[in-house]
Amino acid sequence: MINCNTGSIAPYIPDAQRPWNKRRVQHLYRRMGFGADNATITAGLAQSPGALVDSIINNALALPLAPQPVWAFWTVANYQNQEQAVAQIFDWRRLWVRDMLANGFRGKLTLFWHNHFVTRLESYGCPSYFYQYHKVLQQYALGDFREFVRAVGLTPAMLVFLNGVQNTRFQPNENYARELYELFTLGADNGYTQQDIVQTARALTGYNGLGEYCGPVSYVPAFFDPLPKTIFGQTGNWGYNDVVNNRFQQRASQIAHYICRKIYRYFVSPNADETIVAQMASTFLANNFQLAPMLRQLFKSEHFFDENIMGAEVKGPLEMLLTFVKETSYPNPTDSDIDGILYLAAELGQDLANPTDVAGWPGNRSWINSNTLTGRWQAARFVIYSLYVNYPQVLVNFAKAVSNNSNNAALVSRLIVDHFVPKDLQFETDYERSLEVFKAEIPDNYFQDGQWNLEWPTAAAQVGLLMDHIIRKPDFQLF
Repeated sequence: MINCNTGSIAPYIPDAQRPWNKRRVQHLYRRMGFGADNATITAGLAQSPGALVDSIINNALALPLAPQPVWAFWTVANYQNQEQAVAQIFDWRRLWVRDMLANGFRGKLTLFWHNHFVTRLESYGCPSYFYQYHKVLQQYALGDFREFVRAVGLTPAMLVFLNGVQNTRFQPNENYARELYELFTLGADNGYTQQDIVQTARALTGYNGLGEYCGPVSYVPAFFDPLPKTIFGQTGNWGYNDVVNNRFQQRASQIAHYICRKIYRYFVSPNADETIVAQMASTFLANNFQLAPMLRQLFKSEHFFDENIMGAEVKGPLEMLLTFVKETSYPNPTDSDIDGILYLAAELGQDLANPTDVAGWPGNRSWINSNTLTGRWQAARFVIYSLYVNYPQVLVNFAKAVSNNSNNAALVSRLIVDHFVPKDLQFETDYERSLEVFKAEIPDNYFQDGQWNLEWPTAAAQVGLLMDHIIRKPDFQLF
């Protein structure tokens, strides 16, 4: 498909044609996280684009890791029953969602890397493995990509999921070696051969010491293949670290382009601009595979803030629900709220900790079909209904904040619509229909003579009805 995006990798400098406005601030927060409430958007407008990007990235870099649970290294012997393990997994999934809501950029990156370095909880089942894998995703989300590759491959979750624990000198297993090439570093058919995979599998042997289920996986020298291996045309007694080091030395450019292209397609547009990707890769290489400098360059660029990029991607189920929660100023979600979000996202095809397969969730247009679209409406209604039943004043306060407490129903309605969609609606009649929904059954004379305002007892219901109308518009599904 043709990439219609314009603008270079040079920093975005606002001008009359490309103003620094609420829409662009929202675009930044939606792509670098899961949206923002009106107060955060207003504060962002007070900063320059570059300063705001820097503050978001610096804040993410300064964040502590999620606190280690008491069961972080429990083995099966620590459990009295299966219900304990199930409860721990539920707790950590809730914590993961809360972290995405509280720490948008790191949360968005953690979700991205989860869909890159895929493991499936259903395949390994241990709470301790789940925690250790998630910790690595958080720890390296903005860090050294080479060390990220090194660390994630030794997590028990990955060793079990891609059969590393079964990969021995006596019976090599190629699963992890193959995905290390095809999915994690280089991409399919990008500068390697089947023989490289076979030899790499031999070099990755030895991590087979699983003495107790859910326990650590140790290195066992007796299971390591000590014979010479030839990878990328070089022969040596290569082991795990050699595989990582040699790959980044000998295939640095291919790795940089592959990773930057994947980042571009997720955070910018599904149709990659190869010129921009090449410039990102150049920065990535110049900074020795540190992720933060390349991400700063991308998110500060005039290319990222191009009008054609806004609304170019379909929200994933978690992105849709978490962004809606953030942008409605939903109060601190309860465990029940979080469980509802996780359940609904899974029903829509995004079961957190269980991507579709080793290639991850395909994303973008694959999220929507005739079966899932109505489900997405129902999922968003879960948020609206919860707000209306439990926090009706939040709906009113949200409308006041977005509209500066206007008593002009047409203006309030338009501003609420614009708050939830990436661009203006295509036709003025769309806004007129939205206004009709917002007015509900209140006689028109109350709006014409200025009697109506957001203090009316019907205001919360009106805002809820308008939101229910908005979530069924195609624009709402995009970001």
